[in-house]
Amino acid sequence: MSNKYKFHDQDKLYFVSFSVVYWIDLFIRNEYKQILLESWKHCQKHKGLEIYGWCIMTSHVHMIIGSNGDKMEDILRDIKRHSAAALRQAIENNPFESRKEWMRWMMKRAGTKNSNNERFQLWQQDNHPIMLFNHNVLHQKLDYIHNNPVEAGFVENPEDYLYSSARNYYDLPGLLDIILVDPLLAE
Repeated sequence: MSNKYKFHDQDKLYFVSFSVVYWIDLFIRNEYKQILLESWKHCQKHKGLEIYGWCIMTSHVHMIIGSNGDKMEDILRDIKRHSAAALRQAIENNPFESRKEWMRWMMKRAGTKNSNNERFQLWQQDNHPIMLFNHNVLHQKLDYIHNNPVEAGFVENPEDYLYSSARNYYDLPGLLDIILVDPLLAE
């Protein structure tokens, strides 16, 4: 197994991305995004998750994270496990979800192809953590995260996208408490 994409140093910050299986555009509904945010808030409060940057796109998530508690790989495992179950239930219970049958079929298909699952898989297996070894790389990844919705054509300016930490960096109300990167620049 490769050591390339692993959390090697729990004292460092990491850029992580994780995607819905088959890049399904699950997060076009705000109630699904809210489930993910609640999972992150729980991990911030109870597991030591530190969030420095984040963005929820339609089919994937980008984050810059650290930890002052549990190991980052354990936190991400728990986020993905909990949110997969909660999102599956939300999809099933949403009377307005016109894609329900198709998404259920795709997620069952992914689950049966993966030996780590029995019947259902919402998230792709990997997170591809990348250690942010200096401030230039940290800011490059933060800019990438915040410009993702602009590049996708969702908004004109990063701070206009509600489901991103860009709002926090522009002194606008954000949906999640984060740790701003700039105070970390004092070396």
